[in-house]
This record gives sequence, structure tokens and C-alpha cells, in this order.
Amino acid sequence: MAIRKELLQELLKDYKGPEDLTGENGILKQLTKALVEQAMGAELTDHLGYEKHQTGEKPGENRRNGSSDKTVRTDQGPMDIEVPRDREGTFEPKIIEKHQREFAGFSDKILSMYARGMTNREIAEHLKEIYGTDVSPQFITTVTDGVVESLEGWRNRELEAVYPIVFFDAIVTKVRDNGHVLKKAIYLALAVTLEGKKELLGLWVDQSEGAKFWLGILTELKNRGVQDILIAVMDGLTGFPDAVRAVYPATEVQLCIVHVVRSSLKFVPYKDRKTVASALRTIYVAPTEEAALQALEQFRGEWDGKYPMIARSWESRWTEIAPFLAYPAEIRKVMYTTNAIESLNYSIRKVTRNRQAFPSPDAATKLVYMALQNISRKWTMPIREWSQALNQLAIKFTGRVPV
Repeated sequence: MAIRKELLQELLKDYKGPEDLTGENGILKQLTKALVEQAMGAELTDHLGYEKHQTGEKPGENRRNGSSDKTVRTDQGPMDIEVPRDREGTFEPKIIEKHQREFAGFSDKILSMYARGMTNREIAEHLKEIYGTDVSPQFITTVTDGVVESLEGWRNRELEAVYPIVFFDAIVTKVRDNGHVLKKAIYLALAVTLEGKKELLGLWVDQSEGAKFWLGILTELKNRGVQDILIAVMDGLTGFPDAVRAVYPATEVQLCIVHVVRSSLKFVPYKDRKTVASALRTIYVAPTEEAALQALEQFRGEWDGKYPMIARSWESRWTEIAPFLAYPAEIRKVMYTTNAIESLNYSIRKVTRNRQAFPSPDAATKLVYMALQNISRKWTMPIREWSQALNQLAIKFTGRVPV
């Protein structure tokens, strides 16, 4: 609805600066108050069936009965409003419901700050500083608990039948459980869809990795509609290969090359990391496994004197690395460059690092879920050169890629 220019000029006739518009007693707050009270009056008129000050016969016995004061939290700070009443006490406003203490948009700001990693106390302090509004940490918990229903719906949603690539990983955080602070893993399953877009399939919190736990996750994915995964990428998660074979026997399990490289660089001081990383690249970009083994021997000759553990670690995991070398360049590139699980983990750590320990596993799950909703908004475009990779996947996994 267009607002008349004359009305805007009238509202702004005494305007001298931003404080007059957005300050504690600014135009926006006064206008919001007036509109809310006017809307409540209109709702009461609809409820009673007659206009205010209407003379003559009126429908029913119920009548207006003055108003009561109420303070609500808004984006402009605390706002005092007059809530109209009826004699029978049957009127319930819709714009600001009974027992509601914040106006639309206020809770969204709390959720946004929480999703970005701010603690309840930090949010309360921020709201006090910016809006002059006192909010208890318990109130913030109540607001954020409102996402639990959405979380459960997301966790139980139906999934696609086929995913070409799924990355499985876990990050560790501290959680209070039965009075003790324990390290618990947050498990993530990040898929690449047939359209080449990223989709997080689920998140789970548990105390330890193991075949039984992973079997439960994979069984859940199958129950939610996932009938086939072409390639499962993981970082040596304990018990994972066995769990995959039990639920998806045709799925190829691949060790994450990004993790292998990062693990190797832990042995290397900063001054040599770029050079060593470049030398390692000659191994995993080799056209064949034979060429990769030759590159590994060359790496050994150049670097064993300073960092002997690197070549040894690649050799000890070679059976898990070798499958990667059998993929065409298009698939390799997608698997390596789309290791968005690392980017995802980094984003999650940014929002969890302010907390020394979560009060419960559910609190950890809630925060990670909210953070993921922010992160996934950016996943709108397919991965680069996905069509070439999909063609190669269709050739390699004949009959398993829907057309």
C-alpha cells in the first residue's frame, strides 16, 4: 500500500536527525505504537460487531470496557501500549496476543544473533545496549527453543532416492551430561545432489564413533528415502566402511584427500607448508595409481630427511587413497574442490567456540541446526563443471544414475 506523500511530510515536519526517527522517542516507535493500538481497536470492533462511539441499538450484550497498559519489547526498545478490553473478557488481540511480550521481529533478532554464535548473556547485553531492553537469558532460551519443532521436521523430512556423493564427518564439542562435561561428536552428512547442489542430510550428536552408531545413521537415511549413494567420502571414521557395506553394499567408500593432506601438514612448520603441499599435490593429481606411487617415491626422496612421517602415513593408508586415483579427472575435481564439509565445519566452529560447554546435547544440536540454516542459504548454485562430472559418474556407475 502506497503511503501518501503529504502524510510523510507531516510525520517528518520536525525531523532534525536520525535520533528523531529511530531514537527512544522517535517517529518509528510512536508510529508503531499508534498503528498497533489502532489495529487492536479495529480487532475489538470486529469482535463486538459495532463501531466505537456508535449510537443506537448494538448487537449482543458485550461492550467496550476501557483499556489496560502493557509493555512489549520491540526493535525500537520497550513500548507501552493500551490494550482495549471488553466487559465479558472474551476479546483476545491477534496483533499482540495475550501474554505476548515482544512485537514481531524482536524474536527474529534473537534467533539471528543466537545462530551466529552469541551466548544468551551476550544477546541480553546487546539488546540492552542497542534497544534499551532488559531480556533475561531464560527468555532467550524460550525463544530459541521455538525452533525445536522446525528442527524435528527437518530431521525427519523425506530425502532423495539417489545421491552421487555424500561427505561424512564429525566435529567435537564439549557438552554437559549428567553433571559432567564430556566431549561429544557432532556428526554431519553433506550430500551433492543430482543437480550438483549441496544438501545437508542430517546431524547427530553422540559420545563416540563406531560401527554401531554409523549403522544407525545410515539406516535412518535409508528409512528416509535414500536408496543409493554412489560415493561416500570420509576421514577414516571408525567403523564407517563396515556400516556402509551393511546398508549400501554397492557404495564406494573413499578416504577424503583434503583430510589426508591436512593431516600430513601437521608435521610441517609454517615456513615449509606451501612447498610441501605443492609436492603432495603431484601424488593425488597423478593420472594413474602407478604414476601416483612414483610421485610418492619422489616425495620421499625430497622430504624424508626432514619429515619422514608424511610418506609413511600415505603408505599406511594407500588402500584407502587408491580408489580416488581410479576416478576420471572430472570426478576427482568435484570430490576434492567440493569438500564443503571442511568449510561447513569451520563455520560451525565459529558459532560454537564462544561456549565452554553446552548445557545439554539438545542445546548443541539446536545451535548447530540454526547455524546450518544460515549457512545453507548460500547453497543456491550447482557446483562448477558439475555436468561433466555427472556424465562421468553415469558412465562409471552404469544404471545407477537416474536419467
